[in-house]
Amino acid sequence: MRMQGHRARAVLAVLAAAVLGVTGCDAVGGDSPGPSGAGAQKAKPSPKPTWDSSPASVAAVGDSITRGFDACAVLTDCPEVSWATGGSAQVDSLAVRLLGRAKAAERSWNYAVTGARMADLPGQMGQAAARKPGLVAVMAGANDACRASTSAMTPVADFRADFEDAISILRRAAPKAQVYVASVPNLKRLWSQGRTNPVGKQVWKLGICPSMLGDADALDAAATERRDTVEQRVEDYNKVLKEVCATYRRCRFDGGAVHDYRFGTDQLSHWDWFHPSVNGQARLAEIAYRAVTGKKA
Repeated sequence: MRMQGHRARAVLAVLAAAVLGVTGCDAVGGDSPGPSGAGAQKAKPSPKPTWDSSPASVAAVGDSITRGFDACAVLTDCPEVSWATGGSAQVDSLAVRLLGRAKAAERSWNYAVTGARMADLPGQMGQAAARKPGLVAVMAGANDACRASTSAMTPVADFRADFEDAISILRRAAPKAQVYVASVPNLKRLWSQGRTNPVGKQVWKLGICPSMLGDADALDAAATERRDTVEQRVEDYNKVLKEVCATYRRCRFDGGAVHDYRFGTDQLSHWDWFHPSVNGQARLAEIAYRAVTGKKA
């Protein structure tokens, strides 16, 4: 009986060793031996972050807002106060906040064009991508809603296709570039703020956003429906910006922060009472900086 018990214990020991050996192989995959000793305590290397909150350069694309239109003089661009790349100390643009004033002067570029619509963004993005920027700041879409009539507004499907094209161009030409996308401002709120100023309303008659600002004092059913139609189209555009941005892991949408920002008279140009003033440009820079870095401005 003693001999049989000894053999039984030996067999059990062999089986136990075999089971532990198989378990070890499965845990690490293939036939590689499992870690042991000090090596077993080492943590796996952390994956590289997908977002760099300190990019080395900034390019901007978009429309008149990013060109600082009507912030310094009537019907004139003023890129010095651009929220994205301007060098003005009154604004502290996104580029200045991220790079410092000296580097921003050398490592930021503004390809926005006053009057540009989403259809123009692929071309601007191609110019930006050629710089291999660390970050591209995008603000576009207001002019797609600001047309001569609501029927002339850019269809949502076309808006989406053009934005997807712009993002694809950047991904191909500068795959490491990150993108910050600002939402389209609330044009109806800008109308409600600016319509109290008689000078602004006279400037509006020169052709600034007629779909929203035309017949500024009209409050009849037709005027209300027209403005509501523009407002809905802006909301549709912002949905597109959010959805397309979400398909690219190097893209951040502002979550509707620009659209939700309550521009007051201090934040509006005192030339046209519609575009951002220098103060308004500074507020846009703050919003962008928070989105890019997760920090307070």
